[in-house]
Amino acid sequence: MDDDASHRLGNAEKTLQGAERARIAEERRKERERLAGARRDLRRAERVLARRRRLSRVRTWAGAGAGAVLLAGLAWNLLDLDAVLRRIPVDIILVIAAAVPMTAAVIAATRLRPLESTSALEDTLDETREKLRQVSAFAYPSLEWRRNLYREEVADIAGQYRADSRRYRRVHNTLQSVVMAGSTVTTTVGALDSGYPARWHSFLVTGISFTITLAAMFAGYYKYRERSYFLQQTADAVEEEAYALTLGVGAYGAFKPNQEGEALALALFTQRVEDLRNEQRRRQQQLDQPAEQTSPTGAPQA
Repeated sequence: MDDDASHRLGNAEKTLQGAERARIAEERRKERERLAGARRDLRRAERVLARRRRLSRVRTWAGAGAGAVLLAGLAWNLLDLDAVLRRIPVDIILVIAAAVPMTAAVIAATRLRPLESTSALEDTLDETREKLRQVSAFAYPSLEWRRNLYREEVADIAGQYRADSRRYRRVHNTLQSVVMAGSTVTTTVGALDSGYPARWHSFLVTGISFTITLAAMFAGYYKYRERSYFLQQTADAVEEEAYALTLGVGAYGAFKPNQEGEALALALFTQRVEDLRNEQRRRQQQLDQPAEQTSPTGAPQA
């Protein structure tokens, strides 16, 4: 009789323990879902605010560019009213040149209308960050879950590095194209100068020379090519680590395919990716310093 009671008591304890474990697992699952939802809301708020700021910049700079072109054309015509009729072809070109940024400004303003103001979006972003901090404080996940989450976020990290690399490369190529095309046009137009004062090609040569100098200064100071190179290099290295972890090769080939081995491999993966990101941050800091103080190692040759 005592053995039967002990057996029933043991079964009841096992049932309670199983129910308790199931309850804890369910609570952790809900905590992870709340945490993932808060992070998703934060990324969405950041994207909306970034889009608002980008459209605002396009509207401002495009409007300013169109106004500058129109004012330059007006001032040029006012210098000599008697020659206005002879300048009509050039004035048409200036109007077309002003119409392009003006169209961009109108399109940006149209896309800005359905969006909230920048201050409202910033308030929403602050509230979302506060919500994420509160959820993270009350739903602190386990180390294994955090490492698994980090592994899944590596693809986004590499994608962000590649996007930044493409952006810097695009800016660098644009500036270099301006320098090359401007140099060619300046040489050609300058050869047409017959020495008469205030000819249209004299103003054109001056404007293009100024543009070339400005583009070369921007390219040399902000180092867009070097930033693109290092970001692409880091993205490739991070992606290589992710593939090596998934396939169990390279530095992760020595770990056994069991729970303990996967945990050790994941810990090594996290450490190696963080080392790559720290190296990228160090390179970024070097690029932000004046050229006479330091030069980043491994920079691409010009």
